This record gives sequence, structure tokens and C-alpha cells, in this order.
Amino acid sequence: MTGFGKGTAEIEGKTINIEIRTLNSKQFDLNLRIPALLRERESEIRTLLARSIERGKVEVNAGIDYTGSELPASINKPLAKAYYNELKALAHELDAPATDIFSIVMKLPDVTRQLQEQTSDEDWKKIISAFENALHQLDEFRAHEGNLLEKDFAARINTIMQLLSQIEPFEAARNAQLREKLRNGFAEFADNNTFDNNRFEQEMIYYLEKLDITEEKVRLTKHCHYFTDTLKEKEANGRKLNFVSQEIGREINTIGSKANDAGIQKIVVQMKDELEKIKEQLANIL
Repeated sequence: MTGFGKGTAEIEGKTINIEIRTLNSKQFDLNLRIPALLRERESEIRTLLARSIERGKVEVNAGIDYTGSELPASINKPLAKAYYNELKALAHELDAPATDIFSIVMKLPDVTRQLQEQTSDEDWKKIISAFENALHQLDEFRAHEGNLLEKDFAARINTIMQLLSQIEPFEAARNAQLREKLRNGFAEFADNNTFDNNRFEQEMIYYLEKLDITEEKVRLTKHCHYFTDTLKEKEANGRKLNFVSQEIGREINTIGSKANDAGIQKIVVQMKDELEKIKEQLANIL
């Protein structure tokens, strides 16, 4: 599920800014970008993130703004001057333009040196607190999105239940029409003296039983209730909801295959449309 969180740690001469972004993914996929100052505690940071985020594509960016006079690098001035003079002399000798020599010098080996920075235990506590604040904001963001999804799921499941209740009148009319249609069809070919009404009723019952959708309606109702109950659980149930949605789809499809009525088919199409929207949203929480 998508989310965003940000945390800040103020330590001596530095401000550490932490941003955490998450996208939907079935596995825990961490992309961690941290400055050299935090490398010694990288395993601890990874453990904290893995413990707080169950799964998802996670991007963590940590940067440092230096607010004091001390910088994390130094310039080897004698070496830089020597490089500069040599390059300038070479340019003059070759009658070449002496442009951008300074930028070239700064890229040459050993001109700049990275200083070894140390993080005290007290500073590290502040940094960890910044990570925890970012994770807390991330959880709030994801929880807010989850609440919106829950309301959307509940509304769509309720719509499916309402559509299911609209099938009954069409079902009763369909059975009466089928009975009349079959009777008229038999009457065209049967001799009135030999027409067996009892046998006709038996065949009619057999035929209607094949088209009966009572069991499918009962199972669909149970699956919808189970989906709603699962939404209310506190655990992460994305996979379970996905499985239940597949069962809902199976019952809707069976009702459609047995419908034999334009009115029922239209309702089935509407139920499928609601279910597809549920499945699209479920992809965000799997």
C-alpha cells in the first residue's frame, strides 16, 4: 500500500532528514540510501524497517544538511595548486584554451579527502527516533488509505447484496415463463389423448432444478458476510480478502450461467462490475 513518512534529527552541526515511501508489493523490497555517517548502523536500520513494514516496495532516503562550520571533507590545497599550475602551464605550452581548469583539478585523485565521522550513542538515539517518527507518519498515511478502502469495499459488497435481492422477482417470473413455454412446445407435438401431465411435471421439475440458483445465492450471501467480517479484523488480511473475492466471483458466474433470463443477466453484469472494482483495489493491499 502506498505511504509516505518523514523524520528529522538535529545533532551537533548537522540536520539529518529521513524520507520513507512505500508502494504495493507482495514482498518486502527495501531500497535504502543513506550517507556514510549512518553506514556503521545500516543493519540496525534495516532491522527496524523490516520489523515495522510487513511488505511492500520501500524506498528510504536519508540526507545530511551541515549547519555548522565543520565539513565532512577537506581539500588538499598544496596538491590542488600543483595540479592547477601544471595544467595551466601545459595549456600555455600547447596553446590550448585554459578554461575549466579548476573544475578539472577538483576531480583529480586525492584533491579532496572524506573525513571519518563518528556518531555518538546520544546522536544515534536521535537518529533512530527520527526513523521511528517517519515510520509513524507512514503508518498513519497507510491507515488513512486503508480506512478509505474499507469503506469502499463495504459499500461495494453491500451493492452486490442489494443486487442479489433483486434477482428473486426475475427468478419467479422466469420459472413461470419456462413452464408455459415448455407446455406450449409439448402441446404442438403431443396428442391430447396421450399427453401425460404427471410426466410433464416431472420433466419440468428436473429442468427447473438444473436452473435453480438457490444454493448459489446462499453461498454468495455467506461469502459477502465473510468478506465484511474479515474487513473488521485487525490483522493484515489482504490475501484472505483476495481469496474470498474469488469465491464471490465463482458464485456470481454460476448464477449467470444458470440465469436463462435477460433481467438476471443484467444484474449479474452489475455484480461483476462491482467485484472487479473490489479486485482492483485489493491489488493495493496484497
